[in-house]
Amino acid sequence: MKKSTFLFIAVFLSGMFFTNLLKSQDESPISLSLDLYSRYVWRGTDFGSSPSIQPGFEFSKSGFTAGAWGAYTTNINLPAQEADLYLGYTFFKEMFSVTISDYFFPVDGAENSYFKYDKNTNHVFEASLSFNGTEDLPLSFLAGTMFYGNDKDRNGDNRYSTYCEVAYSPEIKGMPFSVFCGVNLFAPADGDLNMPVPVNGFYGNKTGVVNLGISAVKNIEVTKSFTLPLTVSVITNPMKGNMFLVAGMSF
Repeated sequence: MKKSTFLFIAVFLSGMFFTNLLKSQDESPISLSLDLYSRYVWRGTDFGSSPSIQPGFEFSKSGFTAGAWGAYTTNINLPAQEADLYLGYTFFKEMFSVTISDYFFPVDGAENSYFKYDKNTNHVFEASLSFNGTEDLPLSFLAGTMFYGNDKDRNGDNRYSTYCEVAYSPEIKGMPFSVFCGVNLFAPADGDLNMPVPVNGFYGNKTGVVNLGISAVKNIEVTKSFTLPLTVSVITNPMKGNMFLVAGMSF
């Protein structure tokens, strides 16, 4: 095994136990997370075609949430990176949430102009509203629209790519389980219809189902006081004809 692999495992395990220690401090409004997934599949699209390391940092207080989240693939030939910021508020007995997300996809070795927010920015901003369900009704709904940034047609006009998802997430004999369906709801025609190659919206160039699947979580007991949640998902994208089997652990 290469030295770099040993180093990765050592850093990974250290982060795992450090994160678990901080999470045990229930009174802290700060939470850290570290996920490792076999693939980063978001809303029916595979980013990076390789395992993905996903760190997170979040501050929550009185219904308000502010955080940062990232995804970094291990594919050196086709690297995919993401560094996001978000601000949200949960209200009405934690049943509803509104969130503003800033998606950013840096490129290794390039001038990414992170602090550029004009009409040519590489950021993508999304506003979303979600119904989180209740214990008696484990049904959730999400609607999100990209309202500014790098989601434009050939004329430079914003596409307002919109994604909607409904999920039913009960527990089956103590195991969290979810069935979900996501739709690319709004896909306006390209700004220049005479061009031979269309410019797709963020999820595709037509309305259709892009994220359909099932997911389940099983807690793996490491010690009597420490467990690791293992998530396995079967994800399909009917509009693009793709299918993924994804496994991941959260720390």
